[in-house]
Formats: sequence, structure tokens, C-alpha cells
Amino acid sequence: MQILQRLKAQPASDGAGVKMHRLAGFNAASHFDPLLMLDEFNSDEPRDYLAGFPLHPHRGFETISYLKVGAMAHEDHLGHRGLVTGGGIQWMRAGRGIIHSEMPSQQDGRLHGFQLWLNLPGRLKMSAPEYRDFARSELPEFSDGHHQIKLLTGSLTMAGQLHRAPLDTGATALRYLDLGFGDGQPLALPLKRGDTALLYVYQGEVRVQGQTLGAREALLLRNGDEAEIALVGAAGSQALLLLGQPLGEPVAHYGPFVMNNREELEQAVSDYQSGRLTG
Repeated sequence: MQILQRLKAQPASDGAGVKMHRLAGFNAASHFDPLLMLDEFNSDEPRDYLAGFPLHPHRGFETISYLKVGAMAHEDHLGHRGLVTGGGIQWMRAGRGIIHSEMPSQQDGRLHGFQLWLNLPGRLKMSAPEYRDFARSELPEFSDGHHQIKLLTGSLTMAGQLHRAPLDTGATALRYLDLGFGDGQPLALPLKRGDTALLYVYQGEVRVQGQTLGAREALLLRNGDEAEIALVGAAGSQALLLLGQPLGEPVAHYGPFVMNNREELEQAVSDYQSGRLTG
């Protein structure tokens, strides 16, 4: 298991002024591949999130939004409408183009969640856009006797039992886990050959590969042929673990568009400005 980079999520603002912390890999895409960006928003101050994310475009990748606490509403130009509440996720494939909004469905209280930008292979960047949401009750949650594991995407076999989430990301084979640590015992999770692994701690402390990470710290790793990754978390700690298969393709990024080269980016900008992005 190779340690690629240790990171600290940085304060950021996006949408109409939503405050968050961000890990972004556009400038080191070969390390993050197939991941692009992970945002955490977490506040009980309405002024930090109420303005939300009004209508805006995307092309060339997909998003997975995971809400821990609160409620967010989705609308897009295709007529999709969805409401995600605590414990649920929404998946959106921007494909050739989508224009959507994500707005808080609450006036006060805490809003806590994460949004992942996940790359698409070049052959799917101009595919038809799609949207789905999944309630907490649809997502597998289980325990190894010491720790709580929630599977947001993909499939995972532990102790001979297969757990399968309703969302499969295809070529990137993303396994996206929310982990709650119990009594300090090691937690061993299976890996695939060549996996990119991103561990992001959002509460407490977790130790992996000789590194101890605190809140809003992350470790990016690349697996060779090891069968599992071992994590040790202090009781009450919580973390996200993202495991995905690299695409090995160039990444060109500009604002809300992620393509394979500059020419495709320029086309995306031109299509949006001329009203052809979603055509």
C-alpha cells in the first residue's frame, strides 16, 4: 500500500455562498483518480447554508451527495425532483450536460453532509444525464461486532457475507463507506488490486498505515495487491473511506466541467453559453 498524499480539507465557499471544507484533486488527478473533489458542509448557522446552490450547469462527471443531518432538495432541467434527508444520498450523472439546483429544505438547524465529484471515463462523458436518490432505509448498514459500517455505493464482502448498495458506478467500481468506530479494535476492509483509497476523518481520530488523522484530515493511498486495509479509530470517531478503480485518463477541469482535454472544455463552455449544453 503506497501513501500518495496527506491532506487537510481547506475552507471554501461555493454555490450562493455555502460555507464548506474541500479536498480537491484537479491539480494531482493521477493521484486522486478516479476521485475529483470531496466537500464537507457542516453548520447549525442558517446563514452558512440557506442560499444553497441555485441553478448551475455540469458536464463530464457524476456527483454523489450524502446527507448526515438535514434536508436538501434537487431539481433539474429534465424535470427530476428529489428530497434527500439524513442518511440518504443522491446520485447525478451530468453526462453531456445538466442544469440543476440543490437547495436546503430547512430554515434552521444543522445541515451536515458531503458531496463527491467522481470522474467518468471518456466514453461516458457525453452520455445522457441521469438522477436518482436513495433513502437511508435503502442503504446497507451493518456491524463487525465492534464498528458500524454503512455502504453508500458498490458492494463489499465481510465475514463471508455480501453487502450490496443499490448504486453501482460502473468503470470506477466505487465503494463508498461511512464508518463509525467503537472500541478501538482494528477494522479490516477488503481492497481490490490497484484501488485508489481516500480516508477522510470527520470526527475524532483514525490511524492507518502508521498515520494518525484528526478531523478534516485525509490520507490518499494506492493499493498494489494487498487484500485489505486496516484502520484503528478512537471510540466515537467517524470517517469516510472511498475505494475506486483509476481510469488512467487525462483530466481537464474548468469550473463545473470536467473533460479529457482543453478542446472538450472549450466546447462545453461554448455549448453552455449558446444554450446547447443540454441538447
